[in-house]
Amino acid sequence: MKTRKLGSSGIEVTGIGLGCMGMSDFYGKSDDVASLALLETAAEMGVNFWDTADMYGTGHNEMLVAQVLRKHRDQITIATKFGNMRRLDGAMLGINGTPEYVKSACDMSLKRLDVDHIDLYYQHRVDPNVPIEDTVGAMADLVKAGKVRFLGLSEASAQTIRRAHKVHPITALQTEYSLWTRDPEGEILDTCRELNIAFVAYSPLGRGFLTGAVTQPDELEANDFRRHNPRWREENLKQNLALVDKIKEIASEKNCTPAQLALAWVLAQGEDIIPIPGTRREKYLRENMAALDVTLTAEDLARINDALPAGAAAGTRYHETMMNRVNN
Repeated sequence: MKTRKLGSSGIEVTGIGLGCMGMSDFYGKSDDVASLALLETAAEMGVNFWDTADMYGTGHNEMLVAQVLRKHRDQITIATKFGNMRRLDGAMLGINGTPEYVKSACDMSLKRLDVDHIDLYYQHRVDPNVPIEDTVGAMADLVKAGKVRFLGLSEASAQTIRRAHKVHPITALQTEYSLWTRDPEGEILDTCRELNIAFVAYSPLGRGFLTGAVTQPDELEANDFRRHNPRWREENLKQNLALVDKIKEIASEKNCTPAQLALAWVLAQGEDIIPIPGTRREKYLRENMAALDVTLTAEDLARINDALPAGAAAGTRYHETMMNRVNN
């Protein structure tokens, strides 16, 4: 299994990690038995970088992952996040980056994950009401206490990353990045590279859209949040499906699937980038990991960029409220 360095941590993780969110939340009904089997398969395959968060399923995802993690603890780099608060019924309560909350959230994640330390602990979203120095200072205390090994941020701006890094080294930034979400290119990626911070790309398959597997919102389950995503709305769908058609065409010529092409493109943007596609099916897990063996030439990359230039997607990646919480 090909690996990549996780920033300056000294850890090497599989070049493609596993996003676990969909096993508990946001993408319709899930199946714990099937998810546990998938996690076991991932461990057996050597996929050793797993991503979860305390908000996924309001704690369910961490407890689900724990059932397999405890059997393979020494081989898995586990990442989780805090900051997005939810009620037990799933309602969003806002962002909390206060030092007191940081420490209590960590203790709860440790308990749910059934571990004595978290390998990579992210602030899930930047709290605009709390100085990043205060939040990261509390996170640094967790490192000193042995509860956390390395620190990360998610959807943070270049300025915030620099301020945080002065308080305690930041190991990874997790932000959405794919062929149709290229916001981090430029200042954010440049800042990560300057500071030797790994870039962890979530939703590298455009929440499944770039795979070409789903073409209409009504093909999704009623409680699938993508039904309300701007890029799936009728006024944007035609333009976005045309982009997927271009991916399919190039993938066919490369003898790979559209998903593999999309992942290979993300991987080709730099050795410091680690995509973490999520899946609930073994078939797609194996398909995703095989993208590590897809080689894109300079000519391929130029052609892909011509077909899907930055800004080609129609519609924002989230609705307005959530867009206000990214790149802060």
